[in-house]
Amino acid sequence: MIFGHNSNLRVGNIVLHIQTEDRGEAHALLDTTVYYRGRVLHRRTNNYFDLLPLDEDRAQALRLRLDDQHHSVIEEIRSGALDLPIPPEPAEQPRLVSPTPKAAPPPPAAEIPNLRLELVNAKTWLSGKHASLRIFLQDAAGQPVGDAIVNVHVEGAETETAFQAQTSSLGHATIEFDLPRITGTEPALVINTQKDGAQAHLRFALRAKPRVPSV
Repeated sequence: MIFGHNSNLRVGNIVLHIQTEDRGEAHALLDTTVYYRGRVLHRRTNNYFDLLPLDEDRAQALRLRLDDQHHSVIEEIRSGALDLPIPPEPAEQPRLVSPTPKAAPPPPAAEIPNLRLELVNAKTWLSGKHASLRIFLQDAAGQPVGDAIVNVHVEGAETETAFQAQTSSLGHATIEFDLPRITGTEPALVINTQKDGAQAHLRFALRAKPRVPSV
């Protein structure tokens, strides 16, 4: 059972990303990580050996424990109880202008392998109007890709929508949201990510709800 939460928290003039995930029964760990611009500022890990083996009741208890750990870290940040080592903004360096600048040619596309983006629960990600996307990101060699920002938006939505999450060290990310009202004729769920020049893109066509003709 692998699930989790992703939250963005504004503290003053900065935005922190808090991610909590269940690392599966093989590890039996709940891992919460606080990121700032891709840098890990805090990590909290607790095991749940006492709930193994999981059954329906223990799985529910595990979800509650994960929720509590995620929200506890958020509240500690808000209250100041958790002191984070936020790095200072880098000072702006003076620019040297060359009279005849020459841009280096971009590397050939073949030298930048694409990433592999997978929607793990492609058949069950939508329940009613609630979307819960379980995403797994790998490199061309099949290794998990961590600290990558995954972006999601819904084409054909009545209002502009955008959601994002950061992959864990195991390449997992979970994004949850309520599906917006669809008004477009060809709606689609679009997922994309990129890191170090490599990128991946998924597009799932959505079935628009047929309109009932007026009598």
